[in-house]
Amino acid sequence: MTEKKDSIEKGVFTQQIDETERKKKERARKEKKFGEKKINFGFKGGFTSSLFIVSDLSFGDYSIEEYQNNYRIGYFASLFMRINSGRHFFQPEISYCINRSNITFPLPSSESSTSSARTTDAAGILTGTGAPSTTRATTLSDNTTVFVESDIHSIDIPLLYGWNIIKEYPYSLAIFGGPKLRYIWGRKSHTNFNNLSREEMREKLYPFNIGLSLGVAVTISPIFFDFRYDIGINNLSKQVNYTPTNLPQTETPSAPSIRFKHRDNVLSFSIGACF
Repeated sequence: MTEKKDSIEKGVFTQQIDETERKKKERARKEKKFGEKKINFGFKGGFTSSLFIVSDLSFGDYSIEEYQNNYRIGYFASLFMRINSGRHFFQPEISYCINRSNITFPLPSSESSTSSARTTDAAGILTGTGAPSTTRATTLSDNTTVFVESDIHSIDIPLLYGWNIIKEYPYSLAIFGGPKLRYIWGRKSHTNFNNLSREEMREKLYPFNIGLSLGVAVTISPIFFDFRYDIGINNLSKQVNYTPTNLPQTETPSAPSIRFKHRDNVLSFSIGACF
């Protein structure tokens, strides 16, 4: 009786060992398959939170020194390919992005400037006369806030190198970085200068730009989460155009200029799948 009982217990124990070994082999097979896949394809989508890095915001000779830079939410969708080599990978992507930013600043008043020459040029643009004003900046509306709102539609092509800090199926944790090539769709993108007397202000953007991307990705196969920071290298704004109302067309080039030099500064979060 004792021998029969021992035999049963031994059989159960053997079955448990076999089941454990089977699970280990199955896991090893999946890990091997996961690790041997040289190329993955995937897609993702998410949100951006962007603001501009402004190096020059000027109306005529008047430079806006104090302004508030506000985050706005944008969107993007991407397709990508990942080429694996051990813990390393190269990941080219193509994305359609809508980045939005907002800048606010108060109109200058007579107390905000020490030079009438500087403020008269600003008055010529901000009050809508088109030419430098013959009065001091008191012609401007004090305590009025100007809103500069920008929506930029672009096709982005990041070329990323990444390294997996952790790579153990089904989990991975990777850091990555690299250059980002960008084409701005000028016909869809626009910048609005709100609360100014002039309504026909149009910003012309450089169509091609270069930036840098840095980030971290967490994968729970096949789902992954991507946190990223993008910064622009070059100025986006080519020029800001407007039509003076009180000047003949032949004198338009002599009208005060508007300068709005700015670069990208974007945080993004996305969720996607990799196969």
